[in-house]
Amino acid sequence: MKRPIAAVLVRRVAAAAAFALVAAPGAAGATSLPDPAVDIPLAKTGGTATAVLAGGCFWGVEGVFEHVKGVKRVVSGYSGGEAGTARYERVSSGDTGHAEAVRVEYDPARISYGQLLKVFFSVAHDPSQRDRQGPDIGRQYRSAIFYATPEQRRVAEHYVSQLQKADAFSRPLATELVPLRAFYDAEAYHQDYLVRHPTQPYIVIHDLPKIAELKRRFPTLYEDD
Repeated sequence: MKRPIAAVLVRRVAAAAAFALVAAPGAAGATSLPDPAVDIPLAKTGGTATAVLAGGCFWGVEGVFEHVKGVKRVVSGYSGGEAGTARYERVSSGDTGHAEAVRVEYDPARISYGQLLKVFFSVAHDPSQRDRQGPDIGRQYRSAIFYATPEQRRVAEHYVSQLQKADAFSRPLATELVPLRAFYDAEAYHQDYLVRHPTQPYIVIHDLPKIAELKRRFPTLYEDD
């Protein structure tokens, strides 16, 4: 059964408020993570590279990466399913195969793919939660890295293994590593959602603390705009 968009938004805000009573909001709660031992070297000249990452509700993940130096643009969208069902009201059912994801377009001469993954695992979401993030439950909220090249796959696989061996989280990582088949932009009202709705309870409870944690943990990578 399809749920109206407004009803989905109301449910998410209500769930966020209830979840806040029993759990601290914000970042993943991991200890300080190591730099990736395997990474793609910084490019010698500027350009544009792309990373596609899924870490629960795309509002907050998009908001985090919009504050990372070297990132040019972040787009919220859907990956892992088919084009015909890449619509919010369908993806929210949890049965389309999609994950809410973001496409991070960045300058590979200023920031590496591995550094983006470190931010992703450190503050953008909790990679130890399986098929959920906080109050949002379902396959559409899973943790996933959609790698587009053999180099991205190599870096992601090594870093996940590195974090697991270091016992960086209190639970095993649930992050899935899968090849990128397609990315479908989300509806216009989802883009820059955090920027346009900074006082919404869901944003205040779950997403603004992530940005504060980004600034605290990564002062040299953080930028206001």
